[in-house]
Amino acid sequence: MAPRTNTRTPPSFDPSVPGLAARHVAREAVATLLGAARGLALEDALAQAGRGVGLAPADAALARAIATASFRRLGFIRAALAARLRDGLPDDRPHLLALLVTGAAQILDLAVADHAAVDLSVRLAKADPQLQHLAPLVNAVLRRIARERDAIRAEEGDPLGGNTPDWLARRWREAYGEEAARKIAAAHLEGAAVDLTIPRDPELWAERLGGTLLDLGSVRLTEVREAVADLPGYAEGAWWVQDAAASLPVRLLAPQAGERIADLCAAPGGKTAQLAAAGAAVTAVDRSGARLERLSRNLDRLGLSAEVVTADALDLPEDRPFDAVLLDAPCSATGTIRRHPDVAWTKNEADLIRLAGLQRRLLDKAARLTRPGGRLVYCTCSLEPEEGGAQIAAFLARNPDYARVPITAERLAGHAELIDGSGDLRTLPSHLGGGSGRAGGLDGFFAALLQRRA
Repeated sequence: MAPRTNTRTPPSFDPSVPGLAARHVAREAVATLLGAARGLALEDALAQAGRGVGLAPADAALARAIATASFRRLGFIRAALAARLRDGLPDDRPHLLALLVTGAAQILDLAVADHAAVDLSVRLAKADPQLQHLAPLVNAVLRRIARERDAIRAEEGDPLGGNTPDWLARRWREAYGEEAARKIAAAHLEGAAVDLTIPRDPELWAERLGGTLLDLGSVRLTEVREAVADLPGYAEGAWWVQDAAASLPVRLLAPQAGERIADLCAAPGGKTAQLAAAGAAVTAVDRSGARLERLSRNLDRLGLSAEVVTADALDLPEDRPFDAVLLDAPCSATGTIRRHPDVAWTKNEADLIRLAGLQRRLLDKAARLTRPGGRLVYCTCSLEPEEGGAQIAAFLARNPDYARVPITAERLAGHAELIDGSGDLRTLPSHLGGGSGRAGGLDGFFAALLQRRA
């Protein structure tokens, strides 16, 4: 298809049609990410698309579910559409592509009536001045997807080869081997459960919430049919949402009551809460004032306290070093694809190069903020070696006053498979039975425990 102009007349749809507004928001968010705004997170794209629409909570949840399903199986959906479009995928027209993708995602992956998915997609096409003439095409393609759903699902094949961007599949093969890379890709299709960190009486709350107490300490909820804020224990601050893997870096740091600990790049605050719950005097630092406001609200709900500092961690004064420092560094977030599938399709290798440089600077800064004899944990929610083990190897080479403290299986409830060959934490989406449903799996996390010589 010929290149199109960037000028676009906003669609005008009928908000009184049930479900149409939710699908409009989902389509707009997906189009944004399939277009030029590759660095934007799906949650931000949904918020942007929903401005002025006034979605009810149920419709907002539906929009999120449609957009998430669209990215979770985007490789497979693209292949199914390409096979049914005479002129191939309209990659130069992200709003048309997004309309087809979100429609197909509803048919293939969500408990949505086929006729609703098709009809409302066609309505959105007719409401869009640039796509009105293509409404018959949208109707024909999505009806064919519905008729051939079973065949499409049967032909999907290997998720590493068919549902993973080539650059990520190549990297995971090189880093983890063919078998492990396939397991990672399979786990991404399963999505993620909701994990809770519960500092007091986790057995009691696991029973009350119908969850499972993992040996790693988290309570896992595989079926959540209501808003998290409506679950028992939320309002009284008994727990907070945090993937089991994300809770492990603080376990490695082993905070003690009264210790001065800096949590760098702290928002949204799960690790800050862990540190504060252990009795540490926590300084939570982040550049984003808005994200820190959310962190502060969560601490208030949990009845915990910390010094909250809005600043670039690189600019912090070094005259009063901390007993321990936790650095959860900005990263590509490829370890979170189970719950944020858009990450696979909105990041690229250029992001790794840029972020690796920032991680190096932050790690050196964290080292200077740690007192002699103190502890430093560096972690990222990434599967990429440049953001994990390679960072630590380079750091130790240029910082002879630091040494790695090898992690033992005893610190991880006996899970030796979560420790890499260098003695650092390395969790994969396929761990804990990932790939066999939401009851298993972990976010992909790396963490190294370092000690400064006294």
